[in-house]
Amino acid sequence: MDFIGNIASQLQDIHPWLPILAALGVLVAAAIVADLLAKRQLNRLMRRAAGSTDSEWDDLLVSSGVFNRLAQAAPAVVIYFGISAIPNLPDGAVATINKLTLVFLVIVMIRAVSAVLTAIDGIYELSPRARERPIKGFIQIAKIIVFLLGSVLVIAILLEKSPLGVLTGFGAITAILLLVFKDTILAFVASVQLSRLDMVRVGDWIEMPEFNADGDVIEVALHTVRVQNWDKTITTIPTHRLVSTSFKNWRGMSESGGRRIKRAIYIDVASVRFMTADEVAHFRRFVLLKDYVDSKEQELEAHNAELPGPADEAANARRLTNLGTFRAYVYNYLRNHPDIHKEMTLLVRQLPPGPTGVPLEIYCFTRTTDWLKYEEIQSDIFDHMLAISREFGLLVYQQPSSGDLAALAPD
Repeated sequence: MDFIGNIASQLQDIHPWLPILAALGVLVAAAIVADLLAKRQLNRLMRRAAGSTDSEWDDLLVSSGVFNRLAQAAPAVVIYFGISAIPNLPDGAVATINKLTLVFLVIVMIRAVSAVLTAIDGIYELSPRARERPIKGFIQIAKIIVFLLGSVLVIAILLEKSPLGVLTGFGAITAILLLVFKDTILAFVASVQLSRLDMVRVGDWIEMPEFNADGDVIEVALHTVRVQNWDKTITTIPTHRLVSTSFKNWRGMSESGGRRIKRAIYIDVASVRFMTADEVAHFRRFVLLKDYVDSKEQELEAHNAELPGPADEAANARRLTNLGTFRAYVYNYLRNHPDIHKEMTLLVRQLPPGPTGVPLEIYCFTRTTDWLKYEEIQSDIFDHMLAISREFGLLVYQQPSSGDLAALAPD
């Protein structure tokens, strides 16, 4: 102590401020050393502790920077407790430095709590429930509250007032705050509704034509919902618009295990006709039509036997048609198809004829919801339908081309 006192006395003789500056230099050097030690040792210790366990939550705490941010408080603590030990430093300077140091500590703690909240979100994302109930929006709200409370503490420290007094003063500018945070309030209410009503989850396929969105939801945040479209572009939708505007969610289809096929082929009306006896005998050899032809012939024979007039007149009797037989074939084909869901709606129906012919619509569900597999199944079915239709003497309608018109021209 005598040695330090002698040095301080000699510096005092050179210039009155030299002892103070020297002490400040020593304090700053101690703060730098504390900063380096805290960052290196604390981070190293926590990484080692996290690596020694099988759980992932401690790894997320480390990777989110919680301990790195807490280590930043070390130099501030050194300065806060060391500044009062500097001799002859004016009280006003000590008070100002302490004030600024406390402000820095508050900022450090705010950033550390923010990192903890980020880690909590990451930990929650590891659970299966995260896809059904994302909490990112609530985490962001919590961060806003933390930053607001931190701002109140900073203002209270700088003004040397109670935090409650500062909050009371904020009552006068509530209207301005509501205006500033209008979008945040709307987004928060929308996030609560989306979560409570389970309207959208990460991984859902949604369609929202108003925003040209058609793809998978990859993030549900406080202010925005991000959708990766099928062309790999990203559409950002304000969260509150999902509540105020309608959108289509395909989750029900995915959860049902079946994806709907609803498509028609158009039969040329001119090719629809009654079948001859030879054609009926021919189709009886079809595995998918034998039962249909037998039961239908019995039904028609019973009906025709009760006719008051001669049953051998074509105009009086009911007969099999090629279109009706084709419709029965398509139905039995789908009923026996391994990739068509048998426990969901399956029908083949005629729609009203129009300028493009008679629509024969297939309505069924595949056993898979995978897009690529679904398209492959659907294409295979219609490939077969288009090719086999000629076996029934049916023509698929298409608008006349230049080749058709040329064929009609006289030689």
